[in-house]
Amino acid sequence: MKNHSGHRMTGHAAHGETRPGGLSVSENGYTLELDSAILPAGARTVAFRVTGPDGRPVTGFTPEHEKELHFIAVRRDTTGFQHVHPVMDEKGTWSAEVTLEPGAWRFFADIHPDGHDGSMTLGVDASVAGRYDPRPLPEETRTAHVGEYTVTLDGALVPGEAGDLTLTVSRGGRPVTDLQPYLGAYGHLVALRVGDLGYLHVHPEGAPGDGTAEPGPAITFMAAAPSGGLYRLYLDFQHDGVVRTAEFTVRATAAAPRPETAPQAAPGHGAHHGGHHEAHHEGHHEGHAHAHH
Repeated sequence: MKNHSGHRMTGHAAHGETRPGGLSVSENGYTLELDSAILPAGARTVAFRVTGPDGRPVTGFTPEHEKELHFIAVRRDTTGFQHVHPVMDEKGTWSAEVTLEPGAWRFFADIHPDGHDGSMTLGVDASVAGRYDPRPLPEETRTAHVGEYTVTLDGALVPGEAGDLTLTVSRGGRPVTDLQPYLGAYGHLVALRVGDLGYLHVHPEGAPGDGTAEPGPAITFMAAAPSGGLYRLYLDFQHDGVVRTAEFTVRATAAAPRPETAPQAAPGHGAHHGGHHEAHHEGHHEGHAHAHH
């Protein structure tokens, strides 16, 4: 369920967004199959296909965010994130160019097969041979540094409730106001749950050329966390012809309750169902996000 008009989705409208994708290699009869689940380290081509309910490779896909298939590679310790766009041959075999360090990896295919109602995310494990040097999870951060660029994160991930995340891009201390469109938006955000790499569907608010979306410095997305806990956020943005990735570690927590203005709530008004919640930010301190490319 997508909403590009900038309206917030709450309650029942947001409910469908809270189930993470990518936890299963097969869904709705569609399966992600790797040519090989054991791979050498280094820059390589990963070959795979998506088979349909009839067992044959799917060749017809409905583009989402300007691509027929989005391929995400990330090591299970959340390092090495890569969002690439593979090419498909006439038989339905895709080829993705990725750079792999030794360790356990998770590959995701974000797809919308023709004739299927909506998109889905399939996930599959792969092993990369070599000496594995797992890295600790980067500390919770609201500021990421990517070369000359600094990206700050505002907003909260709230379990079971859709809300806005705003990422603001600056370069050398000055706001970037000429971001270039990337995948039909001024940025593309992927969020993964730490521990099982559950894949969150995050949607941009507004699109280039719609009369409201500005080319920076702020990019706003809508996201809902399926549960409390830690998440890794990866923002791809394009500037001066180069796509860069800013990374964040964020904890999803319930919104803080509003303080009562009277010692006792009036009868029948004990719950503030229509009220706004103040976002409660855990770990609101600056840190460095480590981008591995």
